[in-house]
Amino acid sequence: MNRLAYLFRRLALSIPVVWLGTTVTFAIVRLGPLNPAAAIVGPVSSAEARQRLARINERLGLNDPLLEQYTEYMLNLVTFDLGQSWVVYPGQDTVALLAAFGPRTLWLGAWAVLIPIFLGIPLGIYAGLNPNTRRDYAASIGGIVWRATPNFWLAVVLLAGLSLSNEFLPGGGWQTFLVETDLVGAPNLSSLHTPEGFLTATKQVLPASFVLGSASMGNELRLSRTAVLEIITEDYIETAEAVGVSDRRIVFKHVLRNAAIPLIPVVTSEAYLLVGGSVLVEVVFGINGIGTLFYEAMTTGDLPLAGSLMFVFILITVGINVLQDLLYTVIDPRVGFEGR
Repeated sequence: MNRLAYLFRRLALSIPVVWLGTTVTFAIVRLGPLNPAAAIVGPVSSAEARQRLARINERLGLNDPLLEQYTEYMLNLVTFDLGQSWVVYPGQDTVALLAAFGPRTLWLGAWAVLIPIFLGIPLGIYAGLNPNTRRDYAASIGGIVWRATPNFWLAVVLLAGLSLSNEFLPGGGWQTFLVETDLVGAPNLSSLHTPEGFLTATKQVLPASFVLGSASMGNELRLSRTAVLEIITEDYIETAEAVGVSDRRIVFKHVLRNAAIPLIPVVTSEAYLLVGGSVLVEVVFGINGIGTLFYEAMTTGDLPLAGSLMFVFILITVGINVLQDLLYTVIDPRVGFEGR
């Protein structure tokens, strides 16, 4: 089976997953205890308010048969008609809200993925290549600590430390280090094309990205160390050493490539941070991205907006799984070609 056929097969298998996820979302939105119309009207304490509630239920189609509501809901999602916000931003299209809030979450998530990749994996490889040494023990203990540290606690401690950084950092502390930025708040992404704008936007999300990626950094460190330890004891590594292959060639051609195979699901799963972990971190650091939008939609009862965002999250999750399968075929060509 070639790669193209393998890709189409994975895409076909993802369709039932998307259907099931959207069906569960519909059930939560339509059958849950919250009433979107009641969230719009507010407390119903008079006959006039009850009449207005009935009119809104009728206008929104909430009185239609459940099967009819489900059919319309699924058709809208298939055509990517995500509807509008009813409470948080009344009348605003969900697609427009995604365009406004999405780039901040993507910027946050990109750094939250890159930081552990460029810190956790190299440290794990270094520890695996130097087993049972002080450096190995220090890296391993660090990975366990980072993995066990709760994000909400680390966020509070980091904010407290950065707010007092003027006492131990030169030039006025973190807020004025390199470029002047606020400690919390949404990054300005309109000037990314300029060096100063790029630096400012990056500095603005670095604390939040560090918190968001902290658990992944510990996972990557420990798993990359274990993968390297397993590879360096293989017979073909000993054979390469015996015939005089240089250590550099052994590490880069044989050890790293084979150690990367078990790391693929770990690295790709970090993109799930955009789906779940970003909600808490965005609220704490005031990033004002999709996570914040989803939080506001759920807390205010704007279930149509929350349901549309859940559909987007499902698509992201399924897309990451497909990407993960394709990366397997790139690193290990045997995947997808033998009996699949």
